[in-house]
Amino acid sequence: MREAGYEPGRAGEARVPFGVAEVHGPSMVPTLRHGDQLLIRYGARVRAGDVVVLRHPFQQDLLVVKRAVERREGGWWVLGDNSYAGGDSTDYGTVPAELVLARVVARYRPRPQGQRSVVRAVLWALSAVRPVFCDRSASSRLRAR
Repeated sequence: MREAGYEPGRAGEARVPFGVAEVHGPSMVPTLRHGDQLLIRYGARVRAGDVVVLRHPFQQDLLVVKRAVERREGGWWVLGDNSYAGGDSTDYGTVPAELVLARVVARYRPRPQGQRSVVRAVLWALSAVRPVFCDRSASSRLRAR
């Protein structure tokens, strides 16, 4: 995942409550797809079921996007919506709360290159921008893993 904008709390920078990030990989399919742009809110309260941006526990320069499933001793248990992709708490355990940077507010799907059909353009416009809601049903479903 690539992040554009500012991370709050860095020395010499103003605190910016919102940022933009780009999704890379299939771990959050069907909620998010490779190439989606995310509007994220730093410092937002995280609840079970929220999609969050966090630092990887073992590679702190790597940002990942996952669903916060439940609060446990030591932090958050996070999982991808695509159970086949991996790279979540089943691999690295509970994520300390200080590594959870932001909550995902909305996603923007860029227009495919070379798209000329009017019907396709209208369908893209109707689905390009969408809020990313907290999914408590997914949270309880994913917790069973």
